[in-house]
Amino acid sequence: MKSVYFDSAATTKVRDEVIKDMQAVLAENYGNPSSTHAFGRSSKSIIESARKTIAKHLNALPQEIIFTSGGTEADNMILRCAVRDGNVKTIITSPIEHHAVLHTVEELRNEYDVTVEYVKLLHCGTPDYSDLERLLSANDERKLVSLMHVNNEIGNILDVKKVAHLCQTHNAMFHSDTVQSVGHFSWDVQDVPIDFMTAAAHKFHGPKGIGFAFIRKNSNFKPLIFGGSQERGYRAGTEPVHNIKGLETAFVLAYDNLEAESAYIQDLKDYFKTKLKEAIPGVKYNGNCEDQVKSTYTLINVCLPMSPEKALTLQFQLDLKGIACSKGSACQSGSGKGSHVLAQILSEEDMNKPSIRFSFSSYNTKEEIDYVVDVLKAFV
Repeated sequence: MKSVYFDSAATTKVRDEVIKDMQAVLAENYGNPSSTHAFGRSSKSIIESARKTIAKHLNALPQEIIFTSGGTEADNMILRCAVRDGNVKTIITSPIEHHAVLHTVEELRNEYDVTVEYVKLLHCGTPDYSDLERLLSANDERKLVSLMHVNNEIGNILDVKKVAHLCQTHNAMFHSDTVQSVGHFSWDVQDVPIDFMTAAAHKFHGPKGIGFAFIRKNSNFKPLIFGGSQERGYRAGTEPVHNIKGLETAFVLAYDNLEAESAYIQDLKDYFKTKLKEAIPGVKYNGNCEDQVKSTYTLINVCLPMSPEKALTLQFQLDLKGIACSKGSACQSGSGKGSHVLAQILSEEDMNKPSIRFSFSSYNTKEEIDYVVDVLKAFV
């Protein structure tokens, strides 16, 4: 049986170079970074080198990079601290954000009685920027806007520069979940006046369990996890030095190879779209998947023309054929619930059809796409 992995939006294959660097740190740099002896200083230098590497590429300050366990923790940290410490009274978000944001803002509404507003969406799932401006100008309360850069299910790309400038104009803070973006798109936090962003290494061929938050200086946030003084006091706990090294290596390789790999992956996506349309004329692409400018090159979300009864066994059949992909996002696939993202943009008729997310990396090939299309055609 073939084995085809088209689920890189859920998590990516770890690069060999990343594994090698992590193994070296595990074997040689085992000192506690908070210790003052040579073993500790050696570990500490690895952490600070990684922080400087990431900051330099983002055009940020090293102290603005805070290592976390991943995107979910980083989103929680930023949103909770913005309300608790930043005097935020209103959070403006969208109904198609990752649940790391949606569930957190609901908790904050219950705990702190903050107002939560949801920006209207256009039919394709893109936020209505005029409605965002209306919400921002509604009153003088301190506001935080939280909108993701690249949607993890349908791949829509937010105009972050436009949103950042709207927030600046109305004296609001801007947080973006950039977990599907960092490592796949270039960033300059001086050019885009964003206040907070998040990343997870396993989305760009690094290890799981490590990521970072960008928190712009003078945000005056207090610790969320108490204990030691690690991570500038934001996050107590002994740092996972090997994971941080893996994050740095994956980050550097992602951007060193960005131009070549993004062009290669975009070609794969275009090839997939063409082949699938030829094989299954009734296929639809959800969100902005057909638009090269408004959609990420890394994934495609397709709605297949088949009955609800037949649709129930589709993913099981794909798995039997060795094909890994996601029904909605991987974070939701085990919940038994439908996609909250697709529910916002699809008709009732199309919601009863199967929608599958295929996401790509430079490890994929056109031969794999041919195999997947043949399997889908035979099943449909």
